[in-house]
Amino acid sequence: MSTAVAPPSALAAWALATRPRTLVAGVVPVAVGSALAFHSGAFKLLPALASLIGALFIQIGTNLVNDYFDFKRGADTTARLGPPRATQQGWLTPKAVFTGAMVCFALAFSVGLYLVTVSGWPLMVIGITSLLAGYAYTGGPFPLAYNGLGDVFVLVFFGFVAVNGTYFVQAGEVIPLGFICAIPVGLLGCALLAVNNTRDRKTDEAAGKKTLVVRFGERFGKLEYAFCLAVSALVPLALVLTGQTSAWVMLSWLAAPLAITPLKIVFTKTGAVLNEALAATAKLQMVFGILFAIGLAQ
Repeated sequence: MSTAVAPPSALAAWALATRPRTLVAGVVPVAVGSALAFHSGAFKLLPALASLIGALFIQIGTNLVNDYFDFKRGADTTARLGPPRATQQGWLTPKAVFTGAMVCFALAFSVGLYLVTVSGWPLMVIGITSLLAGYAYTGGPFPLAYNGLGDVFVLVFFGFVAVNGTYFVQAGEVIPLGFICAIPVGLLGCALLAVNNTRDRKTDEAAGKKTLVVRFGERFGKLEYAFCLAVSALVPLALVLTGQTSAWVMLSWLAAPLAITPLKIVFTKTGAVLNEALAATAKLQMVFGILFAIGLAQ
């Protein structure tokens, strides 16, 4: 059970509210999309950097929206097992957190306007859809996370949309390889969510948050986690065996030892100790993603 935590400074409270460990989910797809562009001879530094900045603003905005709505809907209470949340702890007011989320979305939109001038109107559609989805993750009349669609959101927007969108703003097109390479990127994001939802099953159920783990049980969450890691590891091998990339993508397998500890924790522990698995999975996602991107760029 979580207890009150000594309030940090205002700046530290905002930093914690962004959930810095989750920001890897915004970095990795841009790295992979840019690596594909580099391999194709289409890499452009400024659009790549703009994609990264926009992705991070959307990620932070989504995190702040989650902080606000999870508190308002009763999912974040004193029974919370995860890291302390700024709104639930009273470090920041709900109004301030919601305003911060809207500012982040506005900044992401501004970056998107530059990318539209670079790559055309399709990017406007992608950007607006991503912003609406970020808000709808826990906000609006049909919050995705509260209706078992959080995993789909992560796979689609932090996998397929982010990777291919990054490639598109540099190359002016999308390619089939981009969709395949987005699979492990999105699934590792889903693995993070599976740990989070397994840890929070009881409090989510009490708040009416019908995640897949609430619907199908903790065993499902554990199997989902293992599935996401296994498929993510198999994609590079499949790419090499089918001749779509060089063997350099197998560099990503060097991250395999990082999966051992979180797998053990997920399958043998429950409760707050799963926070260790969450942190370890974020590290795995980053290392795998960067090694995968380096391999794709060759």
